[in-house]
Amino acid sequence: MASISRSAILSVVVIAIVLAVLPGAIWRLIQTGDPYLFTHRFFADMLARLSGPGKMRFILQPAVAILLGARDGAKDARAGLPPFLWALAVHSSLQRELLRSALASVRNLVAMAIILDVVSQFLIFHEIHPGAALLLGPVLIAVPYALSRALTNRIVGRRKGQDPATHSS
Repeated sequence: MASISRSAILSVVVIAIVLAVLPGAIWRLIQTGDPYLFTHRFFADMLARLSGPGKMRFILQPAVAILLGARDGAKDARAGLPPFLWALAVHSSLQRELLRSALASVRNLVAMAIILDVVSQFLIFHEIHPGAALLLGPVLIAVPYALSRALTNRIVGRRKGQDPATHSS
């Protein structure tokens, strides 16, 4: 009997939540004509999230992403790979593997970020905007992860006496 992974469960929960709230979001869009994302209200609501329930996630989620990025950046440096962001931009042969390893490292964290965003929206605003949850959750993870992975690779590579930016595969 095959076991179900935590990642699979989290993915199913995120998909179920998004599918459950999507009809209400579409109805709200049709009724009001307000797309919510990147509007004045969206940015005002983001500020409200910083002081409402769930505000610790704005510290904890990026902190965990930084730790995961540092771990993966050190692995990259030991493997002689160039810094993460540089490799994504310049080394097309490494892009697929780097994105795969990044996704493997942060997929559960991104799923939890989306779930926490939906919960905090409900607690604070008594409504859920799935687009905002799908945008804000991953951004809180992706940016610190990518920067941490790239910088750690560069630091570890320099300590080993390498110039990580010049590595090629």
